[in-house]
Amino acid sequence: MYYCMMTQKTTLTDPRRAAETRKWHHVDAKGQILGRMATRLATLLRGKHKVEYTPSTDCGDFVVVTNAKEIRLTGDKLAQKTYFRHSGYARGAHVTPLFRMMEKDPRKVVALAVKRMIPSNRLRDRQMTRLRIFVDAKNPFAPKVKA
Repeated sequence: MYYCMMTQKTTLTDPRRAAETRKWHHVDAKGQILGRMATRLATLLRGKHKVEYTPSTDCGDFVVVTNAKEIRLTGDKLAQKTYFRHSGYARGAHVTPLFRMMEKDPRKVVALAVKRMIPSNRLRDRQMTRLRIFVDAKNPFAPKVKA
């Protein structure tokens, strides 16, 4: 019986090369569903859309999100969804409803949705620094239009 021995070629992305090839993605959140948009943003931040993706290398791109206050939510999430955090002290639990978070700072709602879709490892904080969220359409990272 003949067995074909094929050599497998695994390519690992060099972190310096990954940093040099980063691109900027601009996403308008107006009318988009929060969870579906967050999965796309997490994919862009991790670099999973690239051919040279390596899980142990930070090869993601920069992402700018505008109009964060105009995201859509399905079902009755605006009234029912809550965010939980704990101070670490006895009776230190804080439960904040989604509608209050949207009134106070809609950027935090988008950031938490994306952060929780990225695996909690050493790369997550570095990947999250490349996410820029703005409440309205004005932002300093807008693409320059040549006249």
